[in-house]
Amino acid sequence: MLLPHDRPQRPAGAEGVLAFPESRAANRAAEARLAEAVGLAASIGLTIVHSAAFPLRARRPATLIGEGQVELAHAAIEENQVGVVVVDAALTPVQQRNLERAWGCKVIDRTGLILEIFGERARTREGSLQVELAHLEYQRTRLVRSWTHLERQRGGFGFLGGPGESQIEIDRRLIGERIVKLKRELEQVRRTRGLHRAARTRVPFPVVALVGYTNAGKSTLFNALTGAGVYAQDQLFATLDPTMRAIKLPSGRTVILSDTVGFISDLPTQLIEAFRATLEEVAAADIILHVRDVAHPDTTSQRNDVIGVLAEMAEGPDPALDENWQARTIEVLNKADLLGGVAGVPGGDDAASVAVSALTGEGLDPLRAALDARLAAGMETAEYALPPSDGARIAWLYQHGEVLIREDGDETIHLTVRLSPADRARFEQPG
Repeated sequence: MLLPHDRPQRPAGAEGVLAFPESRAANRAAEARLAEAVGLAASIGLTIVHSAAFPLRARRPATLIGEGQVELAHAAIEENQVGVVVVDAALTPVQQRNLERAWGCKVIDRTGLILEIFGERARTREGSLQVELAHLEYQRTRLVRSWTHLERQRGGFGFLGGPGESQIEIDRRLIGERIVKLKRELEQVRRTRGLHRAARTRVPFPVVALVGYTNAGKSTLFNALTGAGVYAQDQLFATLDPTMRAIKLPSGRTVILSDTVGFISDLPTQLIEAFRATLEEVAAADIILHVRDVAHPDTTSQRNDVIGVLAEMAEGPDPALDENWQARTIEVLNKADLLGGVAGVPGGDDAASVAVSALTGEGLDPLRAALDARLAAGMETAEYALPPSDGARIAWLYQHGEVLIREDGDETIHLTVRLSPADRARFEQPG
């Protein structure tokens, strides 16, 4: 089992081999899935010495892939002196154990690989707790009778005693107790974050959430818009924890921009809860910016993966997203510099999308204007007559709204202001 801070020692020169047995998404090419899996493995420092895509005709209960493919991979493993094999598929504990015996090296599946990445990248309290919880739930399924120490037994209670607990039962019980404790701690963290969100609602500033497939350039765009120093690298899952910054739009309106974790296809079920913080920020957002790597050959499939996750959030008896989430979504077609600039991006001038290059800054001004226009569409126009001495209320209108017309008189200042319904009600509230 591969833990986040307990990697197996590998022989010198043997860094990793990647086996890609199937393309689970029918609309995604095997080559694209293989490239993504290579990127995932490389993002945690593994050196890929061999990669291969194996067609999966039928799932084998013992090894997932056929005997001939197992032997073919074994030959490549011995030739390249590989110490770790990453299989881009979900392996059962039995399949993982059998492949390790057949290949004579450590084998991790897609779930274990993504857990390893999350373990290295999570920084916030909740992120770390969620990753540990996901690891333990994954680890509990791997407790099979593979090691002799799990056959030991401890005596039971009473005079007759009985067989007592086997070591595997003790391990499961300890893991179960830790899982219960982690869930209690996570609930406390969520309550604290809920208080923070309620405080932001009282400010309030509109929230703009960045979502998109991993490595689409969200953090780079976040830095370009805010001037922040959020970690951004050309690798999958460069950042995991939500980051928020305030930015000024051309109208003078202040909004909060939230950078979130990247989406990925076939996310391990153990990690779905780890996305909860990100999903809650998206659900509370006034505008959702769906950042796409428009230069990626698989950009359409990546788009469908993200939209599929967001659509699932709007379903069920207790949906996290409202049913009109698409109406407040703007597609940001990023990495236009790889296509010769924003003019070379198809659909970049559509009303619901904006082509940009977060790296060069091209297209950022139209994006800011699009944010302003989208926010203005849900705002109300009001007229107020205030005395010049009421500087505090005049300043409040400038801070929370968009002053369209100002006429200064000797005794009265007439203002035509565009405000959100909540800000208008707050301003007009007596007292």
